[in-house]
Amino acid sequence: MLKHWPPLSTLRGFEAAARLGSFHKAAEELHLTQSAISQQIRSLEAYLEQPLFFRSGRSVSLTDAGHDLLSTTQALLQQLAVGIRRLGQYQKPNQLVLNTTPAFARHWLLPRLGDFRRQHPDVDLWIFSTDEVPDMASQTIDIAVRDDISSQAECSFKVLHADRLYPACHPNLLALPGDQRTTLHGEREMDWSHWAVESGIDVGQQDQGLNFSDPGLLLDAACAGLGIALVSELLSQQARANGLLQPLVEQTIRGPNWALLTHRDSENNARSFCEWLANNL
Repeated sequence: MLKHWPPLSTLRGFEAAARLGSFHKAAEELHLTQSAISQQIRSLEAYLEQPLFFRSGRSVSLTDAGHDLLSTTQALLQQLAVGIRRLGQYQKPNQLVLNTTPAFARHWLLPRLGDFRRQHPDVDLWIFSTDEVPDMASQTIDIAVRDDISSQAECSFKVLHADRLYPACHPNLLALPGDQRTTLHGEREMDWSHWAVESGIDVGQQDQGLNFSDPGLLLDAACAGLGIALVSELLSQQARANGLLQPLVEQTIRGPNWALLTHRDSENNARSFCEWLANNL
């Protein structure tokens, strides 16, 4: 096992010389002298304890070991170049990193992103969706919009929307008897036990059925006609507008509170998005 990596400069010199088939051309490409390229190659060969090139006068060709190392080196340098280029996204002056749940991102935010983009084309929004609540103190996140967050240090906290839940299914299932509809079970507030306790209405829900940990996937399953589900009014707006979902009864029950966390260092940069969000929720 190698104790340390060879200098990156020697790998760059080797890759250029191997690709171009010439120490002279490699030196021109890297803005070095030919003797500097030769020294890099000799240093790399000494480190690896085997030759990488056959040398015949002014021409060079790769040994079998050289061919093997070339493919590895090119892949390494390509990955490094992509990684370095990607770092530029952290320096964008108008970038806004938003953390939210996958369900909110897919079912509420995505259908409205075009409107936000038209109103604020200068904001470079980066949507970072996670199931876990972020730690705003240690992660590079400007704002978080979630139904499972509370106040955190160095952040302002604001409740944006008190959600409501209701039982629904695809319109095609409404003609079926209640006992012939599959029951789709969610977690937390989307569990049918909340409906039974708070509404007392039997809509044909059963203990058996399909179970989902992701409320967004639960909503997708209901829209696909897989069964009846307890869904969020907020997240199901687009599905109802598209005719994919219909309530079983008019009764609703309390759902989660959607809240906004804004890091204090990001309040000015986030103002336009936060105002747009408040006006649309």
